[in-house]
Formats: sequence, C-alpha cells, structure tokens
Amino acid sequence: MIRLSDVHHQIDGKAILRGIDLEIPKGGVTAVIGPNGAGKSTLLSLIARLVKLQRGVISVDGHEVGKVSDRELARLLAVMSQTNHISARLRVEELVGFGRYPWHRGRPGAQDRDHVERAIARFDLGDLRHRFLDEISGGQRQRAFVAMAVAQDTPYLMLDEPLNNLDIAAARSLMRHLRALAEQDGRTIVVVLHDINYATAFADHLVVVKDGAVVATGSPGSVVDEPLLRNVFATDAPVILNQGVPVVLV
Repeated sequence: MIRLSDVHHQIDGKAILRGIDLEIPKGGVTAVIGPNGAGKSTLLSLIARLVKLQRGVISVDGHEVGKVSDRELARLLAVMSQTNHISARLRVEELVGFGRYPWHRGRPGAQDRDHVERAIARFDLGDLRHRFLDEISGGQRQRAFVAMAVAQDTPYLMLDEPLNNLDIAAARSLMRHLRALAEQDGRTIVVVLHDINYATAFADHLVVVKDGAVVATGSPGSVVDEPLLRNVFATDAPVILNQGVPVVLV
C-alpha cells in the first residue's frame, strides 16, 4: 500500500498540492484523474522521489520515501514520467534493458536478459528492438518506455500519461497489458490518465485531484457521475452506464 499523510508541495511559492492524505490500495489498477494543473503529475513524482518531498510523509509498503535508499526504492517501484531525457541514438532493446540496472548494477545476467525479452515480447517491440529511438514513431517510443519500466520487475509500477501519442488501438492494447500485469502478475499499477473513459474502463480504483487536493476516491462506479464532472472538470457532459461502467459522452 502507498500512504500519503499531510503532503504539501509548492513551486515558486505557489501551492501545487495541499494537505494530501491518501491511501492507494495494493494490487489492481489505480487511475489518478483531474483537470490540467490539478497536481496529478506532481503527486506521482513525489511518490517516486523524482521530486523532493517538502512536507508530509509518503511510504510504500512501509518504506518511507526520503529515508529508504534510492536502490531499495528502485527495486520496489518503477516509474515512467511524462518527460524522458534519453539519447535518441539509443536502440529500443538498450532502452528496455535500462530497466534492469537497479538489479544488476552494470553486470547483467541471464535473469536480467529474460526480463528484457519478456518486456519486449509483451509490448510487441520485437520488430523494433534494433531500431534507434529517433527512427520510430512517438507511440512506439512510448511503448518502449513502458516496457523499460515493466522490465524493472517491481511490485509497484507508476506511469504518468502513458497514453500520450497513442492511437485508439495502441491505447486500448496498452491498458489491457496493464490490467494483465495487475491481474496475472499481481502488480500494483498507478497511472495518471487524461482520458476519464480509459480510467473508468480499466481501473479498479480512482483518485480524483482538483486544485492540489484529493476530492474523491473509490471505484469508478461510485465516483464518476455528472455532479463530479461539473465540480471537478467544469463540464456538463452526460454520463451513462455501460454494463455498470460509467462512460462520459462528448
């Protein structure tokens, strides 16, 4: 379980997160949703220690972020951020292999190669494995970065807007892969999503953020309705149920 207690964060004196108290359940897929600028990416970055915690306490399976070593945290939690600064002259296979570094520390073995092979196969990157990152599409690069995080083989996987640059077929495929990781591999997936319908269709649990505060948590069916859309997203879009799953009409 991931726990946040009284977490605050400021940038240039402006409050980005305000008094976050939150428990993210272990297992399944948790989607973090909310309008632009709500603080979703900052929340994820603080948990993953990509951004230094200013105030409050965050723990992952009882390991307190900021006190546990980088190496221990990297064996517990893998993250894919929105911005990835890696050389374009890197091959896909090499990129995915970086996910194993917290384990082999520069000396990959057979087990590391097995994890890389499984991630490449899982995300249909076999035909691209020897291509450079600047030779493939944005959507293909996105899949490669997700594969790198998955190859890290951690119980927690955190993805910030992984559907960026993906068409509808690729987005549905990726979300199905994430569900399989949760259901078959027992991983805990925490994903920031821009599209609320992907969140309701594939997530077990939602965290709704507005103006730096958590305003709702729970299952998609218990959280997403027309009053929430008006309050959080300032839109009067209708919501219907499709086999018990809320769908926002545009």
